[in-house]
Amino acid sequence: MQNQKINYQKVLEKTLAGLEGHVPTLLLHACCAPCSSYVLEYLSQYFRITIFYYNPNIAPKEEYRKRVDEVKRFLLEFPAQYPVSFAEGPYEPERFFALAKGHEGDPERGGRCTLCYRLRLSETARYAAEHGFEYFTTTLSLSPYKDAQRLNAIGAELEKQSGVKYLFSDFKKRGGYQRSIELSKIYHLYRQNYCGCVYSVASGGQKKESG
Repeated sequence: MQNQKINYQKVLEKTLAGLEGHVPTLLLHACCAPCSSYVLEYLSQYFRITIFYYNPNIAPKEEYRKRVDEVKRFLLEFPAQYPVSFAEGPYEPERFFALAKGHEGDPERGGRCTLCYRLRLSETARYAAEHGFEYFTTTLSLSPYKDAQRLNAIGAELEKQSGVKYLFSDFKKRGGYQRSIELSKIYHLYRQNYCGCVYSVASGGQKKESG
Protein backbone atom coordinates (compact mmCIF):
# COMPACT_ATOMS: atom_id res chain seq x y z
CA MET A 1 0.00 0.00 0.00
CA GLN A 2 1.37 3.40 -0.96
CA ASN A 3 1.75 6.04 1.68
CA GLN A 4 -0.98 8.66 1.62
CA LYS A 5 0.20 11.97 0.24
CA ILE A 6 0.56 14.75 2.76
CA ASN A 7 -1.23 18.05 2.15
CA TYR A 8 1.74 20.34 2.72
CA GLN A 9 -0.34 23.46 2.28
CA LYS A 10 -2.24 22.54 5.44
CA VAL A 11 1.07 21.84 7.19
CA LEU A 12 2.28 25.30 6.16
CA GLU A 13 -0.89 26.99 7.38
CA LYS A 14 -0.49 25.29 10.77
CA THR A 15 3.13 26.49 10.98
CA LEU A 16 2.15 30.07 10.12
CA ALA A 17 -0.62 30.06 12.70
CA GLY A 18 1.87 28.86 15.30
CA LEU A 19 4.17 31.85 14.77
CA GLU A 20 1.75 33.99 16.80
CA GLY A 21 3.26 37.31 15.81
CA HIS A 22 6.89 36.21 15.81
CA VAL A 23 8.59 37.13 12.51
CA PRO A 24 11.34 34.55 11.92
CA THR A 25 14.13 34.71 9.38
CA LEU A 26 13.70 32.53 6.30
CA LEU A 27 16.22 31.56 3.65
CA LEU A 28 14.13 31.04 0.53
CA HIS A 29 15.77 29.17 -2.31
CA ALA A 30 14.46 30.66 -5.55
CA CYS A 31 14.63 29.26 -9.07
CA CYS A 32 13.30 32.29 -10.96
CA ALA A 33 11.39 35.56 -10.61
CA PRO A 34 7.94 34.19 -11.61
CA CYS A 35 8.04 31.48 -8.93
CA SER A 36 9.43 33.95 -6.40
CA SER A 37 6.57 36.38 -7.04
CA TYR A 38 3.71 34.50 -5.44
CA VAL A 39 5.84 32.91 -2.73
CA LEU A 40 7.13 36.32 -1.64
CA GLU A 41 3.65 37.82 -1.75
CA TYR A 42 2.49 35.02 0.54
CA LEU A 43 5.40 34.53 2.94
CA SER A 44 6.65 38.10 3.32
CA GLN A 45 3.66 38.70 5.61
CA TYR A 46 5.17 36.24 8.10
CA PHE A 47 8.95 36.13 7.63
CA ARG A 48 12.03 38.28 7.15
CA ILE A 49 13.17 36.69 3.92
CA THR A 50 16.48 36.36 2.17
CA ILE A 51 16.25 35.02 -1.37
CA PHE A 52 19.00 32.47 -1.98
CA TYR A 53 19.80 31.98 -5.64
CA TYR A 54 21.66 28.70 -6.09
CA ASN A 55 20.87 26.97 -9.37
CA PRO A 56 23.89 25.28 -10.97
CA ASN A 57 21.53 23.32 -13.23
CA ILE A 58 20.62 26.37 -15.31
CA ALA A 59 22.35 26.61 -18.67
CA PRO A 60 23.72 28.37 -20.58
CA LYS A 61 25.41 30.95 -18.35
CA GLU A 62 23.63 33.78 -20.19
CA GLU A 63 20.30 32.27 -19.21
CA TYR A 64 21.48 31.93 -15.63
CA ARG A 65 22.48 35.59 -15.46
CA LYS A 66 19.21 36.67 -17.03
CA ARG A 67 17.22 34.86 -14.35
CA VAL A 68 19.38 36.27 -11.55
CA ASP A 69 18.94 39.81 -12.84
CA GLU A 70 15.18 39.36 -13.14
CA VAL A 71 14.87 38.19 -9.54
CA LYS A 72 16.86 41.24 -8.40
CA ARG A 73 14.67 43.57 -10.45
CA PHE A 74 11.52 42.06 -9.00
CA LEU A 75 12.79 42.49 -5.44
CA LEU A 76 13.39 46.19 -6.08
CA GLU A 77 9.84 46.67 -7.31
CA PHE A 78 7.85 44.39 -5.02
CA PRO A 79 6.39 46.08 -1.89
CA ALA A 80 7.08 43.36 0.68
CA GLN A 81 5.75 43.91 4.20
CA TYR A 82 9.19 43.12 5.63
CA PRO A 83 12.48 43.87 3.83
CA VAL A 84 13.67 41.12 1.50
CA SER A 85 17.39 40.52 0.98
CA PHE A 86 19.21 38.68 -1.79
CA ALA A 87 22.14 36.26 -1.63
CA GLU A 88 23.63 34.52 -4.64
CA GLY A 89 25.39 31.21 -4.31
CA PRO A 90 28.22 30.17 -6.62
CA TYR A 91 27.43 29.23 -10.20
CA GLU A 92 29.03 25.82 -10.46
CA PRO A 93 27.43 23.86 -13.32
CA GLU A 94 30.17 21.23 -13.05
CA ARG A 95 28.50 19.98 -9.84
CA PHE A 96 25.20 19.53 -11.62
CA PHE A 97 26.74 17.75 -14.62
CA ALA A 98 28.68 15.44 -12.29
CA LEU A 99 25.57 14.31 -10.43
CA ALA A 100 23.56 14.05 -13.67
CA LYS A 101 26.08 11.65 -15.20
CA GLY A 102 24.26 8.44 -16.06
CA HIS A 103 20.89 10.17 -15.71
CA GLU A 104 21.00 12.23 -18.88
CA GLY A 105 18.11 10.31 -20.41
CA ASP A 106 15.88 10.29 -17.33
CA PRO A 107 12.37 11.67 -17.94
CA GLU A 108 11.29 14.93 -16.38
CA ARG A 109 10.40 14.42 -12.69
CA GLY A 110 12.64 11.35 -12.72
CA GLY A 111 15.80 10.46 -10.86
CA ARG A 112 17.87 13.31 -12.31
CA CYS A 113 15.39 15.87 -11.01
CA THR A 114 15.47 14.32 -7.54
CA LEU A 115 19.26 14.61 -7.50
CA CYS A 116 18.96 18.23 -8.62
CA TYR A 117 16.42 19.00 -5.89
CA ARG A 118 18.77 17.57 -3.29
CA LEU A 119 21.80 19.46 -4.58
CA ARG A 120 20.06 22.83 -4.44
CA LEU A 121 18.30 22.22 -1.14
CA SER A 122 21.48 20.88 0.48
CA GLU A 123 23.34 24.05 -0.39
CA THR A 124 20.41 26.11 0.90
CA ALA A 125 20.35 24.23 4.20
CA ARG A 126 24.13 24.62 4.56
CA TYR A 127 23.94 28.38 3.94
CA ALA A 128 20.99 28.72 6.34
CA ALA A 129 22.89 26.94 9.11
CA GLU A 130 26.07 28.95 8.56
CA HIS A 131 24.21 32.28 8.64
CA GLY A 132 21.83 31.61 11.53
CA PHE A 133 18.49 31.45 9.72
CA GLU A 134 15.52 30.05 11.62
CA TYR A 135 13.89 28.43 8.57
CA PHE A 136 14.71 27.46 5.01
CA THR A 137 12.57 26.34 2.08
CA THR A 138 12.30 26.58 -1.72
CA THR A 139 9.98 28.07 -4.31
CA LEU A 140 10.24 24.92 -6.44
CA SER A 141 6.94 23.40 -5.27
CA LEU A 142 5.04 26.24 -6.96
CA SER A 143 5.49 24.58 -10.33
CA PRO A 144 2.95 21.93 -11.39
CA TYR A 145 5.95 20.10 -12.88
CA LYS A 146 7.74 19.73 -9.53
CA ASP A 147 7.02 16.94 -7.04
CA ALA A 148 6.17 18.55 -3.71
CA GLN A 149 6.18 15.22 -1.88
CA ARG A 150 9.80 14.57 -2.87
CA LEU A 151 10.87 18.15 -2.19
CA ASN A 152 9.44 18.11 1.30
CA ALA A 153 10.88 14.67 2.07
CA ILE A 154 14.34 15.98 1.16
CA GLY A 155 13.69 19.10 3.22
CA ALA A 156 12.80 16.97 6.24
CA GLU A 157 16.09 15.04 5.94
CA LEU A 158 18.10 18.24 5.63
CA GLU A 159 16.36 19.77 8.65
CA LYS A 160 17.70 16.93 10.78
CA GLN A 161 21.19 17.27 9.32
CA SER A 162 21.45 21.06 9.46
CA GLY A 163 19.52 21.86 12.61
CA VAL A 164 17.54 24.53 10.72
CA LYS A 165 13.77 24.18 10.50
CA TYR A 166 12.44 23.34 7.04
CA LEU A 167 9.27 25.19 6.07
CA PHE A 168 7.04 22.49 4.60
CA SER A 169 4.96 23.80 1.72
CA ASP A 170 3.26 23.17 -1.59
CA PHE A 171 2.96 26.60 -3.13
CA LYS A 172 0.95 25.45 -6.13
CA LYS A 173 -2.00 25.03 -3.76
CA ARG A 174 -4.47 27.87 -3.17
CA GLY A 175 -4.06 28.93 -6.80
CA GLY A 176 -0.42 29.80 -6.26
CA TYR A 177 0.76 28.93 -9.74
CA GLN A 178 -2.04 30.93 -11.37
CA ARG A 179 -1.26 33.90 -9.11
CA SER A 180 2.39 33.74 -10.18
CA ILE A 181 1.24 34.10 -13.79
CA GLU A 182 -0.84 37.15 -12.82
CA LEU A 183 2.06 38.72 -10.94
CA SER A 184 4.39 38.03 -13.86
CA LYS A 185 2.09 40.07 -16.07
CA ILE A 186 1.81 42.88 -13.53
CA TYR A 187 5.60 43.16 -13.12
CA HIS A 188 6.43 42.19 -16.73
CA LEU A 189 8.59 39.32 -15.54
CA TYR A 190 10.63 37.22 -17.90
CA ARG A 191 9.03 33.76 -18.02
CA GLN A 192 11.52 31.25 -19.35
CA ASN A 193 10.21 28.50 -21.62
CA TYR A 194 12.19 25.59 -20.19
CA CYS A 195 12.98 24.23 -16.76
CA GLY A 196 16.62 25.15 -16.64
CA CYS A 197 18.98 22.32 -17.54
CA VAL A 198 20.00 21.22 -21.02
CA TYR A 199 18.34 17.85 -20.49
CA SER A 200 14.93 19.41 -19.87
CA VAL A 201 15.14 21.06 -23.28
CA ALA A 202 16.27 17.84 -24.96
CA SER A 203 13.43 15.85 -23.37
CA GLY A 204 10.75 18.26 -24.52
CA GLY A 205 10.64 20.40 -21.37
CA GLN A 206 10.35 23.64 -23.34
CA LYS A 207 6.97 24.44 -21.82
CA LYS A 208 8.12 24.32 -18.24
CA GLU A 209 8.16 27.84 -16.90
CA SER A 210 10.04 27.22 -13.68
CA GLY A 211 13.51 26.08 -12.69
